[in-house]
Amino acid sequence: MKLPVFVLLCALNVSACAQTTPAAADKSADPAAKAASAAPAPAAGKRADTSKEAMVRAALKALNPKIEVDRIGPAPMPGFQEAIVAGQVLYFSDDGRYMLQGSLYDMQAKKDLSQVGLSELRREELQKIPVTDRIVFAPVGKPKYTVAVFTDIECGYCRKLHTEIADYNKLGIAIEYLAFPRAGLGSPDALAMESVWCSADRRQALTEAKNGRPVAPKRCTNPVTAQYELGQRIGLQGTPMIINSDGVAMPGYMPPDQLLEALDKLAAESKDKVATAAGGR
Repeated sequence: MKLPVFVLLCALNVSACAQTTPAAADKSADPAAKAASAAPAPAAGKRADTSKEAMVRAALKALNPKIEVDRIGPAPMPGFQEAIVAGQVLYFSDDGRYMLQGSLYDMQAKKDLSQVGLSELRREELQKIPVTDRIVFAPVGKPKYTVAVFTDIECGYCRKLHTEIADYNKLGIAIEYLAFPRAGLGSPDALAMESVWCSADRRQALTEAKNGRPVAPKRCTNPVTAQYELGQRIGLQGTPMIINSDGVAMPGYMPPDQLLEALDKLAAESKDKVATAAGGR
């Protein structure tokens, strides 16, 4: 679920959300206006982009000094910068004054452009997670596709997906699980998932847990917390979250044949994009 901008930016610091009454508010109380007036005049080329990024970062920090920004760069529409914060996409005018939240849809290309930056962030962040921190179910030989799946042991569709794991593998799809306990860190769900990741046979332990059987409590250094926090940063809104190698998220659970069809389509689109870019050189 998307949070309103005000809630999103103020969640980490209540004092930053204290507002003046409408009668008392003026331009000097506008954090974005402050940031815009304080930022240096944009220069040409790379310096201009750096200045715009600094302006956006300053505007966000003025709203909430504790906020963590995952990505800032030029938006797909002219005159705006794009920022990704806590898995949500925000757009800032180049002068730092205006902020928008929501999907940016290209009517000609029929594509949600607000997902492009998120996909790039997902791809970059997932590449940092070693295979040893994942629970992998792969076909024999080289898989046709590999997807990362944020999963929870209690979620119904996560369990359904796992009952079909052999079917995904038969179609050449490797499933690499990452942990996302929906009940939150410190919950019985999270502790059980830690036990799964600490088990000598993670694959068997995960299968047992998804079948509703108890997993022997175990504690060790594990990636559950880091993976849960990563899921929040890259826009996870429900489990299972299936992500392809380019960082594109699927619309929740998909049966094996439908997932293969979707992955084939994305692969074809990616190939066409590369060919088009090469032809334009």
